[in-house]
Amino acid sequence: MLRIVLMVVSVALIILSLMQSGKNDGLSGAFTGSEGLNLFANVKERGPEKMISNLTMLVGILFFVLVIIMRFQ
Repeated sequence: MLRIVLMVVSVALIILSLMQSGKNDGLSGAFTGSEGLNLFANVKERGPEKMISNLTMLVGILFFVLVIIMRFQ
C-alpha cells in the first residue's frame, strides 16, 4: 500500500516540477553569457506560481518522508 502511495506522490512531484515556469533564460544563456547567469536572483512568485511552488515543496517533503518510512520497514 505504501509503495502505491509513493508512486502517486512521485508522479505528482514530477508533474508539479514540470508545471513550474523557468526562472532564467535557460541553458543557452549559460553558455553564451547573455545577460549573465544569476542563480541566486531573488524572484518573487505571485498567484498560481506561488501556489505551485509551495505545493511542490510540500509534495517533495512528503516524498522524502515516505522514502524514509519505507527504508525502516
